[in-house]
This record gives sequence, structure tokens and C-alpha cells, in this order.
Amino acid sequence: MNRVRAIREFGQQVWLDDLSRGLIESGELQQLIDQDGLAGVTSNPAIFRQAILKDPRYIDAKAALPTMLTDPEARFEALALPDIQAACDAFLPLYQASKGDMGYVSFEVSPSLAHDAEGTVAAAKRLWQTINRPNVMIKIPATQAGCKAITATLAAGINVNVTLMFSAEHVEQVFNAYVAGLEARVAAGHPVDHLRSVASVFISRVDTKIDPQLPESAAALRGKLAVASAQAAYQTWHQRFDVKGAFKALHDKGARPQSLLWASTGTKNPAYSDVLYVQTLIGPDTVNTVPGATLAAFRDHGQAARTLDANPEAAQQLITEAAKLGIDLNAVGRVLQEEGLKLFEQAFAELLAAV
Repeated sequence: MNRVRAIREFGQQVWLDDLSRGLIESGELQQLIDQDGLAGVTSNPAIFRQAILKDPRYIDAKAALPTMLTDPEARFEALALPDIQAACDAFLPLYQASKGDMGYVSFEVSPSLAHDAEGTVAAAKRLWQTINRPNVMIKIPATQAGCKAITATLAAGINVNVTLMFSAEHVEQVFNAYVAGLEARVAAGHPVDHLRSVASVFISRVDTKIDPQLPESAAALRGKLAVASAQAAYQTWHQRFDVKGAFKALHDKGARPQSLLWASTGTKNPAYSDVLYVQTLIGPDTVNTVPGATLAAFRDHGQAARTLDANPEAAQQLITEAAKLGIDLNAVGRVLQEEGLKLFEQAFAELLAAV
């Protein structure tokens, strides 16, 4: 069996962390769906910046934009949203066959709205209506304002991909926002059985940030704390979305648990395995969104096995050891989120300049 497709046997979906017009029109996206069992796609400002700067198909598309369309963000959306729609259409058969469990495509609100809850909700509603596909997810960052927007956006019946999560603190805040959105929708008498959301926890950046802080005496922790944090988050997920316990009332209304999604799973440290952040995080009811190079690497030599919850006690022990060394994972997460926002803002500015 295809090594990537084999991951599905353990209940995890693999999404591609990439999107461009070339990927769609060349037939490559459909090939990944057919051969690898690809179950979704994510995009962000950095991905579209690369696509629009490097994919020659956008040259003619930019030239064909109406001259009266002068607002840079409107010009970007005029280029990107048809690609989002086309990708949604490519995944629609999978979305329908899985009864809404798989086949999603994500598009992010402007990074400039990261601390503007009302602006984020307005943008999410506008994008949802414009894209007009049941299998699109609107990406919203897990900032304080973002969490308020997540609740309101879900209450409006819109699928949400929560992005830029780095810590247990972020996981708790986002789970709270998700449940609050569902409860608000139920209270208003609206259905929740069609809603789908993922909570995107960024992995590799945690090790990239923490590894240099670890003393030589704790070298054994290097390259392990990001995975340990994710494994701990999975235990929290089980407790929060127990359909026979804490989540039962909403589950009885048809609501689905919010899925954890592992993001930033390309290996940045060349000393580590190039499939480290895929191979160690495979488990039921989760998603891993991987860059193309990581997908190819796993297809070549990855090993699919249920690893995510193989040893939760060991994961917690690693986190405890880090705390004894003064490593505050929640504080690290706050720094990484701010850095991530700045990177997306920079990428978005460069993207708007290009269009």
C-alpha cells in the first residue's frame, strides 16, 4: 500500500500544506487525492505569496484583472479565490462520500485582523459567502480577539480552521471558543451537524525555539518537546470531547468534536528525520497538514503506525523535565504566536505588493 495512504488506516487524515493554480490545473492535486488519499488542503499568506510569485499561470491572470480593481487585497482575492473554489470542487466527491468528515480547503482572513474580532467575523462571513462551497474552512488565528471571532463565526454556521496554536494554553482557549460557538448556535435554534472545525497546533517551530535554550545536560530533550506537547494536547482533546461525557449534550445535537491538526510538520533541523513530525503524531480523529517535500519523503520511506498515544506518560515526563529546567511552554507559545503573526503579516505585505 502507498505509505501515505496507509496513514488513513490509523484514523488520521493527511492534508497538503500548499496550493497554487498550477497544482490544480496540472492534475497534480487530483493525482494526490487518487493515489495518496490526500484528504484536504491548507493555504496561508506565505503559500500564496510563493504561488503568485513563482507560478507563471498568475502572470496572465494578473494582467486580466479589471483596471478599476485597484485595492491590493481585492486583487489578491480575485486571483486566489477561484483557486480555492477549484480545490474545493476537486475535493467535493470526498467531502460528500465521507459525509462532511474529509475534503476541506482552508483560506485565511487577512493577518491585519489578528487583533480585531469584529473585523475577523465580518471577513469570515464575506469570504464564506464569496467562496460559496460547503467544504471550505476559514482560517482564523488563535489570538485573544481571534478566539472571540471563532465563537461568533461558528455560531454563524461557518467552518473554521484555527491557526497559530503553539501550546496547551492555546489548545484550552480554542477548545473553549469552539464549544461556546456550538452552544450559541444551539441556543439560537440552529443546526450544528454540518459544522466542522480543526485546531491547528504548530509543531516544528516549538523545537526550533526551545532546542537552543536547553543545556547540554538536557540534550536528550532536543527534538522531542514539540511532539510531547502535541501528544499531551491529544490527551486533553480526549477529555474535552468525550462524546459520553463532557461533549455528550452537543454530540446528541449532531455536533462533531473539533479535530486537532498538526501544522508546521516539515522538519527544519537537518539532524532530525525528515518525517519526524509525521511519523510520531499518527492517531485517530486527527489531521496532519504537510508540505509537499515532507509528503514525498513519507511516501518514500515513512512508516505508518499509531504513535500519537502510544506512551502519554513518557510525553508528560518530558514536559515535566522541561519545566524543571525553567522552560515555560505556554510562554514559548505566546512568543511563537507573535512571531508567526509577524511572518504572515510580512508575507501578506509582499503578496499585496506582487499583485
